[in-house]
Amino acid sequence: MRGNSRRRVPSFLDRAGIRTGLRWKLSAAIALVGTLVAIALSLVVHNAARVSMLDNARDLADERVQIAQRNYELSGRPNFPSIKINDPSLPAALREKVEEGRRATYVTDRPHGVPDIWAAVPLKDGRVLSLHTGFTDRSTDILKDLDQALVIGSIAAVLGGSALGVLIGGQLSRRLRKAAAAANQVAKGETDVRVRDAIGGVVRDETDDLARAVDAMTDALQQRLDAERRVTADIAHELRTPVTGLLTAAELLPPGRPTELVLDRAKAMRTLVEDVLEVARLDGASERAELQDLMLGEFVSRRVLAKNPDAMVHVVHESVVTTDPRRLERVLFNLLANAARHGKPPIEVSVEGRVIRVRDHGPGFPEELLAEGPSRFRTGSKDRAGHGHGLGLTIAAGQARVLGARLTFRNVRPAGAPDHIPAEGAVAVLWLPEHAPTSTGSYPMLP
Repeated sequence: MRGNSRRRVPSFLDRAGIRTGLRWKLSAAIALVGTLVAIALSLVVHNAARVSMLDNARDLADERVQIAQRNYELSGRPNFPSIKINDPSLPAALREKVEEGRRATYVTDRPHGVPDIWAAVPLKDGRVLSLHTGFTDRSTDILKDLDQALVIGSIAAVLGGSALGVLIGGQLSRRLRKAAAAANQVAKGETDVRVRDAIGGVVRDETDDLARAVDAMTDALQQRLDAERRVTADIAHELRTPVTGLLTAAELLPPGRPTELVLDRAKAMRTLVEDVLEVARLDGASERAELQDLMLGEFVSRRVLAKNPDAMVHVVHESVVTTDPRRLERVLFNLLANAARHGKPPIEVSVEGRVIRVRDHGPGFPEELLAEGPSRFRTGSKDRAGHGHGLGLTIAAGQARVLGARLTFRNVRPAGAPDHIPAEGAVAVLWLPEHAPTSTGSYPMLP
């Protein structure tokens, strides 16, 4: 990693190991917006209802104080118990307006929040007639019922909006997950997969645009890879004839050290050309295995000891498998050659059922190979490189695919050892399929 690279600061959810999906984010956003809107509307409705009720109460108090004024002027005394003359508790603001000769109403709030209604009118003799009433219990009950209805409605709206957000977000998240799964299949080499077909449905949204872009990129990448493979195969095919002629001409040279050097390099070039052609055929997915039944332990023992007499073979459990002997031999020989070239003796080969393990005691496989698998013309790290062109393991992996088998690689480390401790060896494991690999287009070989 470069020193000036920028690292993303992990969030609280990252540190807590919580992964939030699009569905829940959308639902949370709708719930938050719904909550804010519900609170705002509830406050507006509550205030509007309270103001309307207070206006009605003030109008009623004003009418009553006018009736009381007329009765007082006729009889000389108030007719209602709540009517008072020169009430000392009259609010100062209301008293000032009445002293100006105006009839007015006024609202005050008690400590517990219930409003008081005041109404006052000036009399002809200079005194003040006033009416003092409280907010009626019925109005208070109506306001409480309204508040309760607003709370229940707000909760229902928030829950309904959240459920709708989960539904919509779930559909969108499901389409994105399908697109991601299809893209991962494309990344693993399944170029016939189409993201737009994988997401399906009749919805036309941004996921369709994403799927079209990924499918177009896949097609362009596949065309480029096919072109590169054809060029590589054509070059190797064109080199085969002159390399064969060069090898034949070198064999006609007089014996001597120069002749041996020329023959050695010519043979190495021919091997390289043949390997490149084999890789091109395997990449083209046109190879088919010729299947036959064989005793796996006996077959591996004879082939390994014939190739490398110093290797140690141990058959843990014998089994009968249906596979292509020639291709299985090619995989074994490439694994043995890689172990002998890059590892250290002793080389150990074990057979257990349908599983074959090839181990050496060298510095182990490079991290790039363990992470990405074999790659052509990549010879590994400085500890396990220096010879070859990286085609041996690539061919072994390709032949394993034709056999329907799985080839894995790992390093052997002491139990509990940290990553900086050098490996004690490399292990290649070939997992043969339980059934004949008919899905690869292989066919049985007639006896």
